[in-house]
Amino acid sequence: MKKTAMTLISAMLAASLLLSACSKDASAPTASQAPSAPSSTTPSAPASADAGKKESANAAKVNPPGKFPIVNDKITLKVFIAGNALVENFDTNGYTKWLEDKTNIHVKWIVADVKNYKDQLNLALASGDLPDVIMNAGVSPEQQMIYGDQGTFVSFTDLIDKYGDLTKKIFQEMPEARDAVTAPGNKIYSLPYINDCYHCSLDYKMYVFKPWLDKLGLKEPTTTEEFYEMLKAFKEKDPNGNGKADEIPLVGGISASGPSKSAIDVFLMNSFIYDDGDKRMLVKDGKIDVVYNKPEWKEGLKYLNRLYKDGLLSKESFTLDKDGLKKIAENPDIAIGGAIPAHSPSDITIVEGKSNRWLDYQPIAPVKGPSGYQKSTWLAYDKIRGGHFIMTSANKYPEATMRWADAMYDFEANLYSNFGVKGSSWEPAKQGDLGRDGNPATYRLLIPFGRVQNESWAQFGLNYRTDKDWYAGQAVLKQPDKEKMYYDITKKNYEPYKPKLEEVVPPLFFPTSESQQLAELDKTINDYFKSMTARFIIGDADIEKEWNNYVGTLEKMNLKRYLEIYQKALDAKKTVKK
Repeated sequence: MKKTAMTLISAMLAASLLLSACSKDASAPTASQAPSAPSSTTPSAPASADAGKKESANAAKVNPPGKFPIVNDKITLKVFIAGNALVENFDTNGYTKWLEDKTNIHVKWIVADVKNYKDQLNLALASGDLPDVIMNAGVSPEQQMIYGDQGTFVSFTDLIDKYGDLTKKIFQEMPEARDAVTAPGNKIYSLPYINDCYHCSLDYKMYVFKPWLDKLGLKEPTTTEEFYEMLKAFKEKDPNGNGKADEIPLVGGISASGPSKSAIDVFLMNSFIYDDGDKRMLVKDGKIDVVYNKPEWKEGLKYLNRLYKDGLLSKESFTLDKDGLKKIAENPDIAIGGAIPAHSPSDITIVEGKSNRWLDYQPIAPVKGPSGYQKSTWLAYDKIRGGHFIMTSANKYPEATMRWADAMYDFEANLYSNFGVKGSSWEPAKQGDLGRDGNPATYRLLIPFGRVQNESWAQFGLNYRTDKDWYAGQAVLKQPDKEKMYYDITKKNYEPYKPKLEEVVPPLFFPTSESQQLAELDKTINDYFKSMTARFIIGDADIEKEWNNYVGTLEKMNLKRYLEIYQKALDAKKTVKK
């Protein structure tokens, strides 16, 4: 019994390394302290290398592609899904019911906590009590390779050929989608989630409360020094006019589900050196490198520390989530928030809400740093996201699961999954309706996205949303039209400052042998640099006294080997494309 418990604990530690969220408070362990990634001998449920070859005596008879329901006799899939704060109840949800009626596939949901879903998935993977499907958990390429090699995750490759009509159509229309999700050995462990959203590709924006600029007679800042002076005015000149020093000049936030679009460093660090908002990597002359050990990064940290020391940057920037930021931006009766980094107004305000703050907060262009550097973060490959639909070896119905996933790519299914029930949240376009591109519209949106509701999965599940059909195809029913507004401001303020495509790290897969080492290095190095970034900003660590030790510690954590693994994967990708 004791031995069994120790084995389980060891497996849990290994899974924790692979899927844990980055620590914000604790100091990162050294490379020698980090737990090992799962070895190729880690026990897992039996599975073939490819789900398309899997046959089960319990498998239901699946109808051919294009015919619904998918199965005549109802089956149940156990689906693990990361929590979504905008969805009241996945069991009784309108899209859940619509999809079940269409496919005859019932879902037993395992809805993980929004903030701790990675820990819950760790436990499931470590214990062997696997769901049939893992959805919207953002499982990384490294994790896919490791668990795929062990047989815990199974490949969709053959299943797509047999049952994935819409998936194959997507791969034909967008070949880069297949390339992005295909691992070595032609294995596809994760079906792609595609959201070809223009304004989302230049996602790290800085929203400033424009009524305060107008009241104080300020222009939008164009340099880091002007940005500093703007915040100083917000702090000292009572722009909300209530006679109290309650203004918060600048505040950011964090996310438990991946990189935060409200991270305090990204927009401003791009005035010193390129910050991609995630791994903090760039490609220069074909070589991958990190930016957080460079002199320019140090200068950016010094600027952020200056904002913090002068009371212009809120200390809550390292603890607040979206809900916390929204409480600041939507503070009742009177505005208190000056500048907030975010993806869009829906992250920090109630779009089309009574306060109208969603129009008051306007995104400013990247500001120029002391050396003249000025960039915007470009998520060039973000339209194709992997790790959001994975099938495990516990699944008894791989063929039906493939067809169920494929059905989610249908345009009508996307309307249900993103907005809600037909006739309630959306309806087909009417005669004369025009989309944002001036062509006939496809659909009308009746209720704005961003509210807590129980009709849709609020952009969860699988999606195939193209900019032309999805965003331009929505009927313009009134002004201001929020999507057109987002498009126009992105084109004007952010497009001119994006990096070149060859400077952006593309999606990469790594051989299993290197994935295990990479998982350890990635967690150790990234936890450490993120922890030290926060410490340098708030002054808990003196950047002048501790910078050299910080850079040396990264080297001791084997940053060189970390970059070698990435470089090898990048070179291999280039070779395959040739």
